[in-house]
Order: sequence, then structure tokens, then C-alpha cells
Amino acid sequence: MSRRRKAVTVHPLASRLLPTATAVALLAVLGPAATVHAASTGTPTIRLSTAYLSGAAGATGDPVVTVTVAQSGADASGLTVTASRSSRSAVAGTGDVRVTGGGGTRTVAVTARAQGYTDLTLKVTGTDGRSATTTLHYAASPAVQRSADARYLTGAADASAAVDAGGGYVLVADDEDNTLRLYDGSASGAPVRSWDLSSALGASKEVDIEGAARVGNTVYWTGSLGNNKDGEYKPDRNTVFTTTLSGSGAATSVAFGSAGHRLRDDLVAWDRANGDRYGFAAATADGQTPKQVDGFNVEGLEFAPGSTTTAYVGFRAPLVPPGTGGKALLVPVTNMDQVARGAKAAVGTPVELDLGGLSVRDLRRNDQGKYLILAGSWAAEDNSAPYALYRWDGVAGHQPVKALDLPTADAGGWESVVSVPDLGVPGGRVQLITDDGSADLYGDGTAAKDLSHPEWQKSRSTFFTLL
Repeated sequence: MSRRRKAVTVHPLASRLLPTATAVALLAVLGPAATVHAASTGTPTIRLSTAYLSGAAGATGDPVVTVTVAQSGADASGLTVTASRSSRSAVAGTGDVRVTGGGGTRTVAVTARAQGYTDLTLKVTGTDGRSATTTLHYAASPAVQRSADARYLTGAADASAAVDAGGGYVLVADDEDNTLRLYDGSASGAPVRSWDLSSALGASKEVDIEGAARVGNTVYWTGSLGNNKDGEYKPDRNTVFTTTLSGSGAATSVAFGSAGHRLRDDLVAWDRANGDRYGFAAATADGQTPKQVDGFNVEGLEFAPGSTTTAYVGFRAPLVPPGTGGKALLVPVTNMDQVARGAKAAVGTPVELDLGGLSVRDLRRNDQGKYLILAGSWAAEDNSAPYALYRWDGVAGHQPVKALDLPTADAGGWESVVSVPDLGVPGGRVQLITDDGSADLYGDGTAAKDLSHPEWQKSRSTFFTLL
């Protein structure tokens, strides 16, 4: 008996694929290489070294951001980076963003137009047209006088003491923490290194570092020694300590040395034993705030001419006598090297200097034994009151001579002298640093010290030429 076979229908290959007309249409739209790119390249990526950046209107050499871009299956040199949007063009627009460099690493710089905040959208476009974006949060402070000579030290806002670290680098203390920060003094930007000394100091609160002096590779640092702003005694402020520097410039390293915690007490006892001439006991009593014309507040430290043991302690308050036209006070401690190890202070003959009614905000000596004294108001937290630089030969009986009136009205208060040039040669340059902690840098009513992002906190460094 013959068996009938079941019919089998065989469909042509084309019928199991896209209809020919459809395939042709897709190729026409996407191009012949589209399927190759889709399979071989991924979505581009863009990453910022920091999402927050600050600048200043009229500034030269503001901080920059490093941008890293990539796209799998593509050469990074073929990617483009642009600014595609600004939330406030009046502060900085897309045309104010400059992208330089090539390959996978680019540099983004922003030119500020005015004070305020803006969010800048940065866009990377891949070789196949696909893109990705990220946001740079930008803050601009207002223009300042001598803007071409100004640099901004970011990461903290309350710069309070500084010493030269060599090669143009500066080691800076902040009175709101116990961290020393190393900056390239010729450029704006973040510290290249930092050292938090709280643990070494055994400090639970800020030492309120206000003065510094370098002898060889040893740097002496002093707290303000006074009460806090609420009139309360805080033991950590009664501190003098040392650090040892090794290397120089960008290679500078800092090691903690020793600390003493009795200089305030010894100065009060010395004054009481000498007729309470300066009122130190009353000024350090509970409830007494330090920044009064008859207060107790240290802001300067420097060694006497030719000495590595006797240091002048410079007072922001009191004036002598306390009142308009009073003189500034220096108290020599003749064994500062031992005081920084915990020894009792030996106090020499005090020096009263006529600074035109201003007090000591810092003082610095050069290799020739000549000094620059940064003079300012005992009260001012900003540049609303006069500031000046005075030359002094370091001799107790000789009065200082004004070298320069400093510009006022800009944010911050002049606080630190980095180093002193040869004062016998006209044209020497001196670098000063402001404390901007109380300044409203960006016009929103927030003090710089209270800003939530360290990249927005900053102090200003400015170079001045002495005639």
C-alpha cells in the first residue's frame, strides 16, 4: 500500500527577514555605517574633578576644573566638550566657559560676569552624535581692587596666619580649624596638601591660630589666647605649638613638633605683677569678649632681630591706652623656644608702637632684621576700617614708618604677611592674605565660613609693590 507524503511549504529566505522595501528604507535613514557604530561604540561619559567651582569678576587665573571624558569603542580625541546651558547668564554664560586640552582630559575655565551663582551644563558629544551632560555649580564673588594682583586660596575662608614655604608656595593656617594648608601662592585654587593637627594637639576645638613665625625649618604658631566671641575661656586657644618643615615648595612636608598651653596665664600673671598696666586680668575674665579696645587678643608673632628664642607677641587688643589714638602693643617673650614645650614664659620689656591708632594684625621680619607690620582696627572683621603697612627696624625705642595704605571696601580683612622683601631696595613685592570668613562673597547673605562647599570658601592673596 502506498503512503502519501505530507506537503511541506518552504518559505523563501527574504520572507523570513524584513521586507526588502523596509530594509532599504532603514538603510537610507541610518546610513550604511549605523549598524556598525551601534554595535561598536557606547554612550559617552563625562566626569568632573569637582562639581563646585568659584571665581571672581575681573579676576586673573581663577581656579579651573578637570573634565574626564570617554566613549567605549571611540578615540577620546574625537569627543567634543561644550557648555550647553547656564541657569544665570548674568553671572556666567555658555560663552564664558573655555574648554582646553584634548584626549580624555580637558580643562574648563569660567570667566565671571557678576556676583552670584549659576549652574553650568557641560556636554560631551561622541563620535556617533550621542551625548551626555553633567552640571558644574559655579559661584562668583565681586570684583576687587588690584584684581590683576589677586589670587584666591580655596578650601577655607578664614586664613589667619601664613609663612613662606619656598618656591612661591605658602603654608596657611585658618582660625576656624587646626589644619595647615599648602598653596601655590602664584595661582588661584585648592591646597596642594594639608595637615590636620587636631589629634597631635589633643584639641577638641579650634586653637584659633592667629600668628606664625619661622626660624629655620621650625614654624611657631600661636592661638589668639583670648576668650571666644561669647566671652568664654576655651583651653585649646591657650596654645603655642611648633611644626617642622622638610622639603620646600610643592614638596613641603609638615611634622608636628611640640606644644605649650600656659602663655596666656603667664602673661596675665606678669601684667598683674607689674601693676596691671595693660589690664590683662580683667580682659580675660569670664564674660569678657576679646575684640574690645581694652580686650585681650593676640594676632601677631615674630622673632626679635638676630634671635631664635625671643619672640614678639603682637596684640590686636588692647590699645595702650585703650581708646582712640592708643598705641599698639608688642610683648617680648624671651624663651619662646621653651614656651612651645610647656615652660613658663619669661617676659621682657614691652614695646608700644604708634600705628596711627591701629593695632597689630600681623608682623613679619626679613633676613636683614627689618619688619613689616600689618596694622588694622582692633574691631573690624572686614575692610570697612583703615589698614596700613608699616616699616620698622625692630629697635624698641624706634617708631614705625607707614609704607602703604591698604585698599579697603572689598570683602575680607587684611590678616597675614607672608614674607618681607629687602626693604632697602625699592620695588620689592609683599604678599598679603585676607581673612574672608565673615564676608558675604556671593550676595546671598551667607558668611563664607558657613558655605556648604569648600570649593566656594576662599581667602584672597594680593601682591603689593613697596616704593
